[in-house]
Amino acid sequence: MRVAAIALATAAPCALVATPLLAQEISTEPNAQGDVSVTIYNDGQALVQDIRQIAFERGRSRVEFPDVSAQIRPETLSFAAPDTGIVEQNFDFDLLTPTKLMEKAIGQTVTLVRTNPATGSETRERATVLSTAGGVVVQIGDRIEVLRDDGLPVRVIFDRVPPNLRARPTLSVTIESSRGGTRPASLRYLTPGLGWGADYVALYDEGRGTIDMQGWVTLTNSTGTTFSNADTLLVAGNPNSGSGGYAPPPRYGGRSSTNSFVPGTESPGRERLGDFYLYPISGRTTIANNQTKQVSFLDVQGVAARKIYGRTVGWLSSDGDPVPAASQIAFNSSRDGGLGDALPAGTVRFYQRDRQGNPQFIGENQIGHTPMGSELTLKTGDAFDVYTQAEVEKRETITGAEWEKSARWRVLDENGSVVRQGTLERPKVFYRTTIRYTVTNAHSSPVKVELVQSGLDRGWWGNDFRVTSEDVPGEQLNADRRKYVIEVPANGKREVRVTYETRY
Repeated sequence: MRVAAIALATAAPCALVATPLLAQEISTEPNAQGDVSVTIYNDGQALVQDIRQIAFERGRSRVEFPDVSAQIRPETLSFAAPDTGIVEQNFDFDLLTPTKLMEKAIGQTVTLVRTNPATGSETRERATVLSTAGGVVVQIGDRIEVLRDDGLPVRVIFDRVPPNLRARPTLSVTIESSRGGTRPASLRYLTPGLGWGADYVALYDEGRGTIDMQGWVTLTNSTGTTFSNADTLLVAGNPNSGSGGYAPPPRYGGRSSTNSFVPGTESPGRERLGDFYLYPISGRTTIANNQTKQVSFLDVQGVAARKIYGRTVGWLSSDGDPVPAASQIAFNSSRDGGLGDALPAGTVRFYQRDRQGNPQFIGENQIGHTPMGSELTLKTGDAFDVYTQAEVEKRETITGAEWEKSARWRVLDENGSVVRQGTLERPKVFYRTTIRYTVTNAHSSPVKVELVQSGLDRGWWGNDFRVTSEDVPGEQLNADRRKYVIEVPANGKREVRVTYETRY
C-alpha cells in the first residue's frame, strides 16, 4: 500500500567548512527560532539558548515554540520573559509521520483512493481504521480488509491532522502575563544529540624532522532539529552530567605501552570556563539536523618531530619469536617550537609523502585533552624491518631461602577484641637474572630502538633490585621501568645483555 506522505527536506550527512553569515537570518513564522546560541560539550550534551520575539496576550494563554530539540531534557528548561510567569509546560515530541498518522486514526474514518492501473480512473471509499498492528486493518461497509503493502496505487486521505501530532518538535508553555504585546522571551535547556570532537591531520617529513598539522573540529547534530544561524561555542572538557553513565574516551590509545604522554605546564591564550577551555566558532553557522560539519581551528607548519622505534618488555618475558618494534612519532605542543595550543581530545592521523610527492596514510592514534607544552609519543604502526626479541638467558638463586618478618595481622571478634594475632612472614630470596635483548635492522640506515624493561616493581611485597651489569647505560624512568636506547647499524643486528639482582 502506498500511503500519502509528507515530504520533509533534510540535510544529508556532509563535511563542510563553516562560513560566517553576513546578516542575521529572519523568519516570518510566529514564535520561530530567534537569536540562537549553542554551547556544545565533549560528552554529547549541549546548552541551547534561544531568544524569540513573542506576541503575548494579557492574562493566561498558551504559547507554542516550534523547532526545539527533539531530545530536549524538559526538566532543564528555563523560560523568562518580562511581566510573564510560567504556569505549565508540555513537550510534544510525537512527530507527524505516515505511520504515526495511521496509528492516530484508529477508530476514525478515512478515505481510500484506488487507481485502476489500466484506465487511470479513481474510486473512493470511506473506511474505518481498526488496527495498525502488523498491518493496516480497515472496515469498509460490511467487509474487513487488510491494506497490503504490494505497491498497488492506493492512497489514504485523512480528514484532519490529530492535534497531538507535530510536524516539528514543539514546546508549549502555559503562561500568565500581566500585559499584552510583543517582547523577547528567553528559552534555555540542555539536550543530548549535539556533539563535537577534534580530528588532526599531521603530514610528517622524515628528512626535515617536522610535521605540518591541521586541527579540525567535527560537529554532529542528531537532535531532530536544525539550529539556524547559531552563535556556537565548543567546550573542551568533561563536566559531570550527574548520570554516572558517561565515561570519557580513552586517553592516548588507552595508555598503551607504546604511547607516552608528559603533560605540559604552559597556558594558552584561550578563554577558560572553570577548568575547561573554550573554542568559539568564528561567525554564526547553521547546524543542520543529521549533518556533520567540520571547522578548522589549528594550522601549524614545521613543528619539530622525530621517529622512534620502541618496545616495552614485561618482567621475565621470553619471546618465542621476534616482535616488531612499534613505529612512533614524537612531538610537543609547546609555544616555542611546538604546536602552541591546548589540544582537545581526538584522533591524530599521520601522513607521509612518497617519492612522487603524494601524501600517504601511515597510521593514527588517539589523544586525550592535552595541555600546552606537553610531549607526546604516538604509535603509528608496527615496523616492517625492525624486530626485537627479549629472552631470559640465565636466572639463578644467589642466597639460601631466608624468612623475614613484615606486617602484623590480627583477628577480632564481634566486640572488637583480639582473638588471634601474629606476624606475616615472607621469603627473603635473592635472584640474579640475565636478560638478552636482540634487535635486528633491515634498513639501509642505522636506527635507534628505545627498549623499556617494565615489571621491576613487584607490588605490595616490595621488590629490592639493582642492575649489576648492562651493555648500554640505562635510564631509570620510575620504580617500575628502565629504558635502554639501542643503536643498531644499517642491515645489522645487535645483542644487549642486562643483569638484575632482585629480591621477592
